Amino acid sequence: MKKSILTLASALFVAFYSNAQKVDFQEYDLDNGMHVILHKDTAAPVVVTSVMYHVGAKDEQPGRTGMAHFFEHLLFEGTKNIGKGEWFKLVSSNGGKNNANTTDDRTYYYEIFPSNKLELGLWMESERLLHPIIGQDGVDTQNEVVKEEKRLRVDNQPYSRFLEFVKENIFKKHPYKGTTIGKMADLDAATLEEFLAFNKKFYVPNNATLVVAGDIDIASAKIMIEDYFGPIPRGAEIEKSFPQEEPITETMNAKGYDPNIQIPAIMAAYRTPSMKTKDSRVLDMISSYLSTGKSSVLYKKLVDTKKMAIQAGAINASQEDYGTYILYGLPQGETKLDDLIKEIDEEIGIMQTELISERSYQKLQNQFENNYVNSNSSVEGVANSLARYHVLYGDTNLINSEIDIYRSITREEIQAVAKKYLNPNQRLILEYLPEKK
Repeated sequence: MKKSILTLASALFVAFYSNAQKVDFQEYDLDNGMHVILHKDTAAPVVVTSVMYHVGAKDEQPGRTGMAHFFEHLLFEGTKNIGKGEWFKLVSSNGGKNNANTTDDRTYYYEIFPSNKLELGLWMESERLLHPIIGQDGVDTQNEVVKEEKRLRVDNQPYSRFLEFVKENIFKKHPYKGTTIGKMADLDAATLEEFLAFNKKFYVPNNATLVVAGDIDIASAKIMIEDYFGPIPRGAEIEKSFPQEEPITETMNAKGYDPNIQIPAIMAAYRTPSMKTKDSRVLDMISSYLSTGKSSVLYKKLVDTKKMAIQAGAINASQEDYGTYILYGLPQGETKLDDLIKEIDEEIGIMQTELISERSYQKLQNQFENNYVNSNSSVEGVANSLARYHVLYGDTNLINSEIDIYRSITREEIQAVAKKYLNPNQRLILEYLPEKK
């Protein structure tokens, strides 16, 4: 009887949020190739204006790493009609806030304004695209800003370099082997002409997706968008061709050293398929099963019960072209790194030979339903998701339908994907160690 009640409750949960969380949107292309997505939400008198450019760290030239992230900073320097240092003042003085971020695959800029400032947001983003001021003075200024960011977030932050060490060893050809922030020597060596060429190539309307979300009138928003973005010339078509990686067929071993840590860590990393695949979503579920919350498999076994680890878990770092799946542990006391890996491998082996329990499976489904609800709970989150699904997945409606993919995943698929990708001969073992004195 109890099981029947739980099943009914879960079914009602799914049915309720399937209806309540549907995101309505319109999308179309301007003549210059810019993709436009509009979402009306009158719950609050705010509007998000955002642009996602399909350019990230993987698009950089060898020897010029960090360029995409650098532009995230550089394009706040000013434009033909917005003076140097005035961008943030203009936003805050009109009751707004703004930010930007860069990954290996894309760069995203956005403003959040009171809804009566929609035109201001559109004008500012059109200025960034059409009239950026890229001069040596701005390059020099932002070079120091990026260096300070690297010092704070990477060089002096404990455990901040684990992904860098994993990527540089697990990718041999693909540019994912680098870091988003790049190497400072590369930025120092870059010429002004190279910065101008990067902007000309990637910051064009046909490589951009504009999302306007919030308390808007659709018809008037379309008119303003055409007025501000329509006249911007189309850029040259961008061809992307990245080298394919050979399969990993035997265990690779590597070490990475970090002067900011005292406790070592062990990582088992696997190269996995694109985030656009169903297998990548299954790996998301496996990560949650292994490491989400104190009742998760690895935490309960290694941290709570056996007290072998301070931390243990799994990360599915999925990206547009490949994914990197990482199992990790930080030892407690005298526990050896090899012993942590043996315990983790034991749990993976159980997943590969036995179906997870119905109870664990239902818990996963509930977690992903909750994640879905939370991701669409703010207009800011909706705007980001709309842009991301169009740019990186090529399907904007995944904002509504991706949850159905997770719902369709079975216990048998979880077992099959664990068997397919999480094997000792398909991985990198990285010892992440305190720097030698």
